[in-house]
Amino acid sequence: MADSAAPLTADERWTLTVTVLGSSLAFLDGTVVNVALNAVQRDLDATASGVQWVVGAYALLLAALTLAGGALGDALGRRRVYGWGVSIFALASLACGLAPTLGALIAARAAQGVGAALLVPGSLAMIGAVFSQASRGRGVGLWSAASSVTTLLGPLVGGLLVDNVSWRWVFLINLPLAALTLLWLRRVPETRAPGAQPDWPGALAVTAGLGGLSAGLIRAGETGWDGLVWGLLVGAALAFAAFIWREARTPWPMLPLALLQNRVFVGTNLLTLLLYGALGAVSLYLPMLLIGARGFSAAAAGAALLPLSLLLAGLSGPVGALADRHGPRLLLTLGPVLAGSGLALLGLGQGASWAAILPGAAVLGLGMALTVAPLSSAVMGSVPREQSGVASGVNNAVARAASLLAVAALGLLLLGSYRAALGPRLEAVGASVPVQRAVQAQATRLTEVHLPAGAPARAQAATDAAFADAFRTLALVGAALSVLGGVAGWVLVRPASGKTPAPGALA
Repeated sequence: MADSAAPLTADERWTLTVTVLGSSLAFLDGTVVNVALNAVQRDLDATASGVQWVVGAYALLLAALTLAGGALGDALGRRRVYGWGVSIFALASLACGLAPTLGALIAARAAQGVGAALLVPGSLAMIGAVFSQASRGRGVGLWSAASSVTTLLGPLVGGLLVDNVSWRWVFLINLPLAALTLLWLRRVPETRAPGAQPDWPGALAVTAGLGGLSAGLIRAGETGWDGLVWGLLVGAALAFAAFIWREARTPWPMLPLALLQNRVFVGTNLLTLLLYGALGAVSLYLPMLLIGARGFSAAAAGAALLPLSLLLAGLSGPVGALADRHGPRLLLTLGPVLAGSGLALLGLGQGASWAAILPGAAVLGLGMALTVAPLSSAVMGSVPREQSGVASGVNNAVARAASLLAVAALGLLLLGSYRAALGPRLEAVGASVPVQRAVQAQATRLTEVHLPAGAPARAQAATDAAFADAFRTLALVGAALSVLGGVAGWVLVRPASGKTPAPGALA
């Protein structure tokens, strides 16, 4: 019998169990929270900026600290740092579930991001260190399959919790998973990579840059382009400049600047930025549209993108094999273009039924299935083998940062479009000028507007339609970004010779 089919050792089984359980914490929070945001908004009286920061605080810390977290695990012990990450994530989840105010929830979400940045890079690092060379591919495959199931079921389970218990249980459900992970983590052997050094100054600079840029864009949507907005944007630019200066001088850079001279590496990360930014923004506001404006239950909204997850889980393996045989370039063009078409269909779909969502979700799922595995292959193949871990880590950080920045930037677009649509929609149902002004003043509440006394009977339907108009604009812009990602894939992800490369020979 081949070695790859041999039974896993005890160390390998426990490592796989622990990494699946622990990484499920981060994956669940990445997919579940969006379906809870309408309930959070009602209970904690959140405006658009508050909703954006509930998502953004987590994404910010995870994007900025993932590479430093991986290096810390290499230096101090991957099992130890993984345990720290799970513990921090669990305590932060408890704080999220008990949060009395919006500010407390946002702070706890930021702490969750810190925990996730310690545990997410440790998952595959522990598998790579503990599994034998013969069984490593099998271990990664099993981990990926289990992660796909988590991603698939997360929004549906979260919606059921919101509908039948409370949005707080979306966070509290993490506690038993974390307890099991920490209990079984003791059975995993410790591994290290002596000499690794986290780049804390670089991590601090990129956190300040991403945070300042996001805060400036979010504030601009609420208050306009005032002096503080410009101050935040200038501060972000200075922080990014400090990050580049640091990376050029440290012997342990988070982002080796030489990689920026690699056309394929730049192309795959530009594609990632555009595609995952569009997906992140649409995924945030789609449940708000379905629940707040179209009357879906949280569970139904959570299940709306099941076709995406099913297609992604079912087709990623065959598509990855296809990319290995023929190269990723064509797939990295067709995939984002199809995904963009799906986003456009989601924006154009009308009505409060699954028939309005299913076509867009299916096309989006097919596009992402054609993209994800070839993208990972292209990122890893764009650099020498000894840099593949850094390249993969940078690409994962770019995906997280893309969602963070797109939520802020496209949220600004959504608010502007919503305000512009409210006037004509309310006027069409006979709302008086004072009623229109009162509703316009609450535009930052999105789908949770409180109608004033004297509003006509159809005013609620008018505000719902205005939000649908704004979502359509956002989805179409997201579709354009995704298509531009496909253009980047075609132009940049190709070998210098113009011939189809062998796997690992793209640079």
